[in-house]
Amino acid sequence: MLVFSTRPSLGIPMIAIADEIQRRRTFAIISHPDAGKTTLTEKLLLFGGAIQLAGAVKARGEARRARSDWMKVEQERGISVASSVMSFEYAGHAFNLLDTPGHEDFSEDTYRTLTAVDSAVMVIDAAKGIEEQTRKLFEVCRLRDVPIITFINKLDRDGQEPFTLLDEIEQTLALDVTPASWPIGMGRDFLGCYDLIHDRLVMMEKGTKGALPHEGEACEGLNDPRLDARLPDHAVAKLREEVEMARALCQPLDVDSYRAGHLSPVFFGSAVNNFGVRELLAGLTRMAPSPRPQPTASRDIHPQENKVTGFVFKIQANMDPKHRDRIAFVRLCSGHFKRGMKLTHVRTGKQLTMHNPTLFLAQDREVAEEAFAGDILGVPNHGQLRIGDALTEGEGLRFTGIPSFAPELLQKARPLDPLRAKHLGRALQQLAEEGAARVFRPVIGTDWIVGVVGALQFDVLADRIRTEYDVPVMFEPTTLYTARWVSADDSALLKRFVDSNQGALAEDHDGDPVFLARNAWHLERAAEDYPKIHFHKTKEQTL
Repeated sequence: MLVFSTRPSLGIPMIAIADEIQRRRTFAIISHPDAGKTTLTEKLLLFGGAIQLAGAVKARGEARRARSDWMKVEQERGISVASSVMSFEYAGHAFNLLDTPGHEDFSEDTYRTLTAVDSAVMVIDAAKGIEEQTRKLFEVCRLRDVPIITFINKLDRDGQEPFTLLDEIEQTLALDVTPASWPIGMGRDFLGCYDLIHDRLVMMEKGTKGALPHEGEACEGLNDPRLDARLPDHAVAKLREEVEMARALCQPLDVDSYRAGHLSPVFFGSAVNNFGVRELLAGLTRMAPSPRPQPTASRDIHPQENKVTGFVFKIQANMDPKHRDRIAFVRLCSGHFKRGMKLTHVRTGKQLTMHNPTLFLAQDREVAEEAFAGDILGVPNHGQLRIGDALTEGEGLRFTGIPSFAPELLQKARPLDPLRAKHLGRALQQLAEEGAARVFRPVIGTDWIVGVVGALQFDVLADRIRTEYDVPVMFEPTTLYTARWVSADDSALLKRFVDSNQGALAEDHDGDPVFLARNAWHLERAAEDYPKIHFHKTKEQTL
């Protein structure tokens, strides 16, 4: 039960804070590469009034630079490799949209981003259906009970039948689905969609590429004669037949079941043609949850609590290359944040004054005078904040569920110019704190060992180090098999293990010991010889 009072320090009625929390929607977009995620992100911003012209990723010149893909390497390759945050208003609601990397080699950044959202939009290519990365990202959402709305994209191209797609989602993901809209035709014959929630016919306007479509025509159900007047006979007959069948076969739309993660409402559309985006936004407004409680080691933090709490889920360096800045992305979990307030950095116990917190539109920023639970703040960071850190008004909290993963690929990093070795070390250290890669400094030797989840990350790291830090670098293969963080309940035992295995030991950017195994046998033998040493595949971001 909520008790509404007034905070003496700020004079803000708690009822007003509750209203601000209720109107917030913090969500991520997940998909397989090339399903249209970045295009949909732009169109959501367009409908939200955050941008005036949506740039196409495949366009020329400046138009090619999608708002959410701000890194140089993203603009050159036409892929998303970093999470972007975009805030906008729509229909009286405040949206915080987190655009995640689509490429599977950047799945760890996506995982961390999903710790900071309350719901997700899953984008599926109508021709390809459920793809490998879609399935992996869905499983991450399931681990956190993240509610999912599905957007089946590219209806302006020939694809699979709607029933085939719905069945594939149900069978592959073990998730109930219910259509929120229904497509009328496909490819060249795509005429539009019928909005099943609001009983509206929304027609695809031909020859108006780039324009926002009309809101549609209200109908008195599927038997409304206006459908016969607007649609060809075969199209309206098929629409009525298929919707009747879908309603018989699918679960009814139940918002509680969706918010519990059991049911996914499905919208159809074509993001590149701005079609179906308005209905998707309306669905998020109506159904997506407002900020949810966040878990810590001691208790759940509820958004309506008086005191400000938040956690760092991402560090990004050089969003503005001219200023060599570093920004910590903080998900606010509770309270009414005000610019200039002092928050405790729980890991160090230091007080930090929030002088210039920011809100984002991709790489564009504005100073945040205030913010509420669910908002994503950018905090200028000079190395003191790390992923997983908690910021509070004094309580010693440790937010849980934000791990680092052991890398699957390990290579040596060397500067092309040996005189720039120190510069390379600083660059790698910053990228490690950002979570872009695991960076290990062997106890014996001078080479840096860089570990990643996917091979493309090496290309991106080399490009970023060259363009952002002016250090040309080469990555060389190693004979290393894997890395494991090591710990022990007995500190003396851990010291003996480290002293006895210095040739295979390194430290990560936090100074924690890491065992670098040459092969599977090497790892198994170490575990047998030291049964009380723990070898960790993941490292929880502890305070």
